[in-house]
Amino acid sequence: METFQDYAYYYNAFYNDKDYVAEARTVDDILKKYGTGIKRIISLGCGTGKHDIALSNMGYRCCGIDISPNMINIARENSIQEKCNIKFEVADIRNYRTDKKYDAVISLFHVMSYQTKNEDIFQAFCSARDMLNISDRGGFLLFDVWYGPGVLTDKPCVRVKEVEDDKNRLIRIARPIMFEKENRVDVNYEVFVIDKETDKVQIINEVHSMRYYFRPELELLLEKAGFMLIDNLDCKTLEKTNFNSWTSYFIAKAV
Repeated sequence: METFQDYAYYYNAFYNDKDYVAEARTVDDILKKYGTGIKRIISLGCGTGKHDIALSNMGYRCCGIDISPNMINIARENSIQEKCNIKFEVADIRNYRTDKKYDAVISLFHVMSYQTKNEDIFQAFCSARDMLNISDRGGFLLFDVWYGPGVLTDKPCVRVKEVEDDKNRLIRIARPIMFEKENRVDVNYEVFVIDKETDKVQIINEVHSMRYYFRPELELLLEKAGFMLIDNLDCKTLEKTNFNSWTSYFIAKAV
């Protein structure tokens, strides 16, 4: 099953507790730390568009792409509801090309970890490099990934999450399988969608393959794609990463 096909409809419910505005502020802080006058941003793997809406409300001119048509439909609906003028389109971040240029490319919520092969993430970096204005003020790529040292310190385990939306009670069971030779975790999602009026149950099964990355390999791939790695930071603390850092922001500049 295509990733985020049926699951996309319940994505917002499972991540209703995610503070998109706070994360957008973090993006704003990081971009202002390394550049000045950054205005135009494109989001690779924008999902339901909530980061883009928050950044738009901060004054950025945003657009977003995602490989999932269902996600893009939801993003467009969210944008209309929030009265934001954001262009969302269906596209693969590995081969997307546009004549427009941006001051910064962002890719959040571990989209780059969905690029499980070296060629996949390299092509995504090349796409990002092609979209950027090269200038003193801009030309930045900001993304986050599952971070290898933290993942191997605190290995993935079975997790259960239960939430509700207006119509359904939702139970998600995540069962991970690790593949050590590929630095990959296949997260097998089983989602029970229980109608609150009829008790009718729908079951959704999806496999999300996620790669955990280490700094040296990302630095090499970024360099090959035309970037210089500036830094990487713990996503929670925004301090230097360590063996407890499960996720990490990476900041690179086009050269």
